[in-house]
Amino acid sequence: MSAVKKLNSPQWKNFQPSTQDPAIVSFQRATAPVINSHINSNGVGRETGFIEKLLHSYGFIQCCERDSRLFFHFSEYGDDINLVKIGDPVEFQMTYDRRTGKPVASHIVLLNSGSQSYEVLSEEKFTGSIAQEAKPTKNKNGYALSEDSLGRVTYQHNGEVFFLPYGSDDVIDKTFKPIAQDQVQFYIATDKRNGNLHARQIEPVSCKVQGVVCSLKDSFGFIERADVVKEIFFHYSEYKGDINKLNLGDDVDFDVQNRNTKEVAVNIQSVPIGTVIFEDISVNKIQGSVQRTLKNSRRQSDPLGGRISYESAKGPVEIPFGDKDQGGDYTLLPGDVVECNIATDRRDKLQRATNIKLMEESFTANKENRETGVITNLKDGYGFIQCTEREARMFFHFSELLDPKKEVKTNEEVEFTVTQDPSASNGNKLMAIRIKYLSKGSVSFLVIHPEKYIGTVDKEPNAHKSPGKIKEAETGIIVFDFDEKIQKISYTIKDVLEMKNAPRYGDKVEFNLGEVKSTKTRTGVNVRVVLRNLNNKCQGFIATLKDNYGFIENSDHEKEVFFHFSSYEGDPNDLDLGDEVEYTLCRKSAKHSAENIFKLPKGTIPTEEILRDKGQQQGKVLRPMRIVNPDQEEYCGLVQPFNVEVEDTEPEVYPYGITSLADKRDFLQKGDSVKFNLALNKSNNQTRAVNISAIRKFIRSKVDSVKGQFGFLNYEKEDGKKLFFHMTEVHDGVEIQTGDEVEFVVVQNQRNGKYSACSLRKITDRRRPERLVSRLKSVTEDLSSVRIVVIRQPKGPDGTKGFTQTRVPWTPPA
Repeated sequence: MSAVKKLNSPQWKNFQPSTQDPAIVSFQRATAPVINSHINSNGVGRETGFIEKLLHSYGFIQCCERDSRLFFHFSEYGDDINLVKIGDPVEFQMTYDRRTGKPVASHIVLLNSGSQSYEVLSEEKFTGSIAQEAKPTKNKNGYALSEDSLGRVTYQHNGEVFFLPYGSDDVIDKTFKPIAQDQVQFYIATDKRNGNLHARQIEPVSCKVQGVVCSLKDSFGFIERADVVKEIFFHYSEYKGDINKLNLGDDVDFDVQNRNTKEVAVNIQSVPIGTVIFEDISVNKIQGSVQRTLKNSRRQSDPLGGRISYESAKGPVEIPFGDKDQGGDYTLLPGDVVECNIATDRRDKLQRATNIKLMEESFTANKENRETGVITNLKDGYGFIQCTEREARMFFHFSELLDPKKEVKTNEEVEFTVTQDPSASNGNKLMAIRIKYLSKGSVSFLVIHPEKYIGTVDKEPNAHKSPGKIKEAETGIIVFDFDEKIQKISYTIKDVLEMKNAPRYGDKVEFNLGEVKSTKTRTGVNVRVVLRNLNNKCQGFIATLKDNYGFIENSDHEKEVFFHFSSYEGDPNDLDLGDEVEYTLCRKSAKHSAENIFKLPKGTIPTEEILRDKGQQQGKVLRPMRIVNPDQEEYCGLVQPFNVEVEDTEPEVYPYGITSLADKRDFLQKGDSVKFNLALNKSNNQTRAVNISAIRKFIRSKVDSVKGQFGFLNYEKEDGKKLFFHMTEVHDGVEIQTGDEVEFVVVQNQRNGKYSACSLRKITDRRRPERLVSRLKSVTEDLSSVRIVVIRQPKGPDGTKGFTQTRVPWTPPA
């Protein structure tokens, strides 16, 4: 049967004993029973080993159970020998060569990879430290290393110290490069062949620790440990999750490993917020006093440089505190009375003060000069306070607010202490510290005297709001009797008690005197109307209209009052010169102005009675109205008649206003000849000039160009300059365009000496086409030159007249 087995083997078919290699001669073995590739049930005589060497037709097996090396021929392997590799585990039966008597392996069966080993591992892990580093050198089997490349691990057992060899391949994590003094854990492997010991499956000693992420850099960070008072380094690659979601203050747990003689955190995982607790905080609060602040600490690098002293059952106790223990970043001073909790660190049992809150008793204990004010301006991290007792605004940082959780807003009333700004280079800059919020109405910039006074409103304050300090134009003026002298005092809109019944010009009011704390100046407060000025309603005529304002001539024709279009109750575009209006007289600046203006029906204001017996007179303008010459103080113009009977008698002059002009847009200047009538004003028995019209020479010209509300005429009063005109000077609001023919009067501005056209009237309703105008300009008639006369009419080719049809003259359309 053995012979049959050999014949079936492919390698055995080519076997020639006469030509064998001498090393194979010893293969002649003693009796060996033929067995299958499977192990017999009794397993007698079967061993295990590893393929150590493969040559042309034979090889060698290293035994697992004993320190022996056996020869084998390829014919002893029942399957394809080409699939066998060095290091594969096999099972075989040992027999002896018949000729030499040496042991050889037969009936070889290939086993599963990893099923056999030279060694037996210990059941438990051992902990030790690296005594000597291993060099990364290995042989073909991956285990047997030279003595020079092996490292050494030391460990203690039953009080004795042992050293075990290990190779670089015995380290499980290839990123871990153990060096001397590194703490490691491992299994002890016993070689079954010779009983030698070896350290296998080496890995660093790790322990789960919790902490809080306290620093994050580009690719690494630091964690504050919960087991000891120190920070530990970690690389982003050790975080088991999305590193972009890791934030400062997150709670984590991790393993600690020694790398390059330093501890690092590995296998980092996030845990729920609040899992990591460093300290225990007392429930009860204590009161104490600040003995040393962080700024006054002798060691600026000490994170707990502050000191608070408090009374305990065992006597006075002093505990430290740091910059994170305050309820805010406001300034603390030695001697401050504070309230706090006691925090006990779980790691080293160190106690410190936390949740420190400044008590109001501190201001009394330190005898601070507390000031009040209102926050007026806010910037990025700082602002300014308007002080009640200082004219200058006070600078402050947001960090000085005693209640940092409250949002900083303008107009908040506060209390504070003033000190030197330490950051200022010259040392003269002041700043507010220890700022406390006050309830609304607590801060007052005035000292209000209880006495009541009665006065008359001489000027009304402006109602519009303006940020910053109060301007003079926004204040009103009250005239009153004080210490037997007529005095004036200012007030603002805010000082009026009833805005719905706000005082007007001429009203009698009641008020108190208020003294400004910072400047000691007086002002009127609590202003209330006690008697309305019923004579405040006035009537007059629209005298001047500008872009957004104008002037009203009063009903006595003696003065004018300014008004803004916003004061007119209606559309200002409906107003025209001479319109009758009713208004309320007020004074919000140095001069009076008109408010609440209403348009009256024509004829509401009584007109003057014309003196018919005087007839129409002629004269000249001695003084124009102020709207023509703004430099003069008098509003009315003066007219002097020509017909003076007695030369030695002082010539009589007559005043006139806007209602006296026959043409309200007529621009009368000094020296202009006029014709007029005389009228009697019954209210003051004054004789005035009315129906005044200028005796002027009108000039005709054409419009050269129109540009919006003004234009130029094709008339030169000054060399090279077209005559200017404004659209308001065109009579009846007629629209004029370039090329229109107009008649006008040339006037000269008394202030700047420039000429312009006024009293424009359009002459033509239709303009010639431009082609005809240009053609007429090119045609000139010269009577002195030779004239050409046609003596023979032209004829056509057939002898007839050239124009056979009768010519019909063109008739322009109606």
